[in-house]
Amino acid sequence: MEGGSLRNVLMNNDAEARAFGWNKRVNIVKGVANALSYMHHDCSPSMIHRDISSQNILLKAEHDKALVSDLGTARLFKPDPLNWTSFAGTYGYAAPELAYKMEVNEKCNVYSFGFVTLEILMGKHPGDLTSSLLPSLSPSSATLAHHQIAEMNVLDQRLSPPTNEEARKVLCLVKVAIACLHSSPKSRPTMKQVAQKISSETHI
Repeated sequence: MEGGSLRNVLMNNDAEARAFGWNKRVNIVKGVANALSYMHHDCSPSMIHRDISSQNILLKAEHDKALVSDLGTARLFKPDPLNWTSFAGTYGYAAPELAYKMEVNEKCNVYSFGFVTLEILMGKHPGDLTSSLLPSLSPSSATLAHHQIAEMNVLDQRLSPPTNEEARKVLCLVKVAIACLHSSPKSRPTMKQVAQKISSETHI
């Protein structure tokens, strides 16, 4: 892909990252959500990627559309409560049940998607920041305003602060990401629910 990987855009070129504005970032998150929703719910049989990371998301030249790559680690999914696998993925993105128990399910992709979403908004891998961010950005905090997020300095500082309309979309993505990062797979939303929520709440 002519735009390279999402990781390269975020990490290796500040000028390129600054051109990768808020609306483009929202569109990339939306595209990845739709791709994973398709793999989980519209393919027959469904597929689990097992290695969703910023390195495996490729961008078009204008950085406004994304494709999920590296399907070599994907596997067909059977709705069996005992789906075990050897580890395939990228540490730092893998769900706890996959990284520590080698248990694979579609919610593993949901967890990784949450990490990638935060990475897109922060401009870097969230790393250990998630341990401090998760309690303060609980989805139950419905009154959380967009200026509070900006004040936490967790958004990519290379960009100008989001406008009110952009901030509304960013807040939606933050809430979705936090829900996806729940430690319990059963408590995470499905990718269909994620894609539908993002589509309905980030439309122009």
